[in-house]
Amino acid sequence: MTIAANLGYPRIGPKRELKAALEAFWAGTATEPELLAAAAALRAQARAVQQGSGINHIPAADFALYDHVLETACAFGLIPPGYGWAGEGPASLATMFALARGARGTEAERAAGIPGDAPALEMTKWFDTNYHYMVPRLSAALRPRLLDNRWARALREGLQQGTRARPVLLGPVSLLLLSKAADGTRPLDLLPLLLPAYADALRYLAEAGAAWVQVDEPCLVTDLPAGAADAYRTAFRALADAAPGLHLLLATYFDGLRDNLPLAAALPVAGLHLDLVRAPDQLATALAALPRDRWLSLGVVDGRNVWRADLRAALAPLRAAEAAGFGKRLMVAPSCSLLHVPHSLAPETGLDPALRRRLAFAEEKLREVSALARALDEGEAA
Repeated sequence: MTIAANLGYPRIGPKRELKAALEAFWAGTATEPELLAAAAALRAQARAVQQGSGINHIPAADFALYDHVLETACAFGLIPPGYGWAGEGPASLATMFALARGARGTEAERAAGIPGDAPALEMTKWFDTNYHYMVPRLSAALRPRLLDNRWARALREGLQQGTRARPVLLGPVSLLLLSKAADGTRPLDLLPLLLPAYADALRYLAEAGAAWVQVDEPCLVTDLPAGAADAYRTAFRALADAAPGLHLLLATYFDGLRDNLPLAAALPVAGLHLDLVRAPDQLATALAALPRDRWLSLGVVDGRNVWRADLRAALAPLRAAEAAGFGKRLMVAPSCSLLHVPHSLAPETGLDPALRRRLAFAEEKLREVSALARALDEGEAA
């Protein structure tokens, strides 16, 4: 059976509910429990929509109150001094939002000991998208460890509602390459210290019942700096050894692997995701390079634009992978997370009908993914 998969879902809410909840919390008119309840409701709604659309691998922990890179850094203790974190236990919302927005002199910040002049972390574009992430600020003094297993918590949340989701974890090498060091330290030099924390996260996920974990390494589609290839080999050997029963899906997107394909193909993972929207030509070389015991996830529905897919054109590379021997180990997916598109066409009742027929937002793209999976298993008529 072909797996219909998703790499990530929009967070803001169909009616921008997350934005409203955050603004109310920051204004002091909503409590922390109320903010967290609003976020939990959005995650539950997202799981229900994806399950109802026929998606088999539903992402977990792709949600963030502000930014997934920032929340990953905080979860592993990559928190610079001066933001109210004493070095033990999970970072508070006051700490996280001070890192994201700068200190605002709130009562919660004062209670946490955050100076009123604490600046926000640098913000920069997430590759070539319109999304912006907070750049972690590293130093040799940091001692990474798992402070908050947000991934196991998200997995359990889904299981409680009958959904076995696939946790999404920003990989350790991309996390470091996307960071900056404040004291001249090379971010990759922190990898040996960071890997035990990642290993703990994976072990806890296995104990919590995870079958697959999606490890995002978007930096693999870039020109890697010196030492990065060895860092990838070291990191994924450690991740594979940490929880041998877990299936790791190495997810790449926003471009093709090009010269990094042999590196990615040799890493000890159960599956590899390729963005065939931005780099369709990489499929032929990937089919030649990948062993046939590897799962292949093909991103054939554009996760970054708002237009309907040409389903027959999208089916062609899937058929090619099937013919090459991946028929029993094939996933159909968007090219990248659907974070970059609106939720649904359903509320857009005022659109010109001719335009509406050409559009596909997150919900519609999920149905396209599901339809392509059915076409592979049951024929085009399905």
